Amino acid sequence: MITRAIPRRALPLSRVYGLLEPGPVVLITTTVGGRPNVMAQSWHTMVDFDPPIIACVISDRNYSFGALRASKECVIGIPTLELAAQTVGCGNTSGRTVDKFARFHLTAVPASCVQAPLIAQCYANLECRMIDARLAVRYNLFILQVLKAWITPTKRRPRTIHHLGRGSFMVAGKTIRFASRMR
Repeated sequence: MITRAIPRRALPLSRVYGLLEPGPVVLITTTVGGRPNVMAQSWHTMVDFDPPIIACVISDRNYSFGALRASKECVIGIPTLELAAQTVGCGNTSGRTVDKFARFHLTAVPASCVQAPLIAQCYANLECRMIDARLAVRYNLFILQVLKAWITPTKRRPRTIHHLGRGSFMVAGKTIRFASRMR
């Protein structure tokens, strides 16, 4: 059997990220010296289920890198499509000199387990404690344990945004289901 070759072209390695992007863009809040900050982030993945453990990459060039290392805690807010402009704005602005909560009209709400605030407009908020930063210096990788999770119960089928790179995003859409043995 002879098969025809499917036309292919090389993809620049800098664009592989857009093929494997693991989850929704999130807003990570930190607080250092009583000053809250928020950053957009999209390099994260679940590492364990119970307790929930999350790995995330935050560049050492970002203000939030130092804030997370210093405070050892954060909140991961999960915005929906309605917050796309504010989320992108947070990602394109440094918290070193700007109060992003004020600039992007986000509402900080006290968390119950950490000093970093929840974001009222987010569909879900995960209060996290950093449990491992050994790979932060070499790979900017932090391991976080979720201590408390909050959702907005009135938000059915939230439409999250997913970063594909270079200003392109995809919106989560239709849900499909298959039989599963997972509990």
